[in-house]
Amino acid sequence: MKNHDLVEKNIGWMIFFIIIAISFGALVEIVPQFFTKDNYTPLPGQKPLTAVQLEGRDIYIREGCHVCHTQMIRPLRAEVERYGHYSMAQESIYEHPFLWGSKRTGPDLARVGGGLYSDKWHREHLYNPRIRVPQSIMPAYPWLFDNVVTGEYTARKMEALRFVGVPYTDEDIATAAEPFEGGKVMEIDALVAYLQQLGTLVTQKR
Repeated sequence: MKNHDLVEKNIGWMIFFIIIAISFGALVEIVPQFFTKDNYTPLPGQKPLTAVQLEGRDIYIREGCHVCHTQMIRPLRAEVERYGHYSMAQESIYEHPFLWGSKRTGPDLARVGGGLYSDKWHREHLYNPRIRVPQSIMPAYPWLFDNVVTGEYTARKMEALRFVGVPYTDEDIATAAEPFEGGKVMEIDALVAYLQQLGTLVTQKR
């Protein structure tokens, strides 16, 4: 009991043992993940985002979508029944930064793609969410329909992502700007393209 009191009354010892406890917990939780091959092996058919999808992802980040929407379905019955298959580590191996999120003001979007909603639905919802969901508190994004995606920096983004392990090829980088030639890709097109690919690598069960 005296030893226990000694630790509680001495802030230095308290900090020391807290650090030891946290370090041990981190080792137990984190280190085994480096030896689990499935965590860093791409899923069948998994590819990096296309140029348009990549720009859409950046728009998603710019507009703060990740602040109100998660992209992480926990392996809990209630979440799986509502959103679909729980999230898997492999789905995020090309994600820099991760967009798992920590707060759900709106629903999780990890499985929102693959035709769950049509392009038309997404476009109307982003133009004015109340068109599709009358009680929605989500803000409208009408400017996405007016802004053109130039693709000026898409190749550089791909080069940066390749540096951290995303397998973009030389051809991918060389042709990155082609989809945007002529100003035919609006920000809404890029964002919808990004949303429509979310969750398409995993068979959805609800």
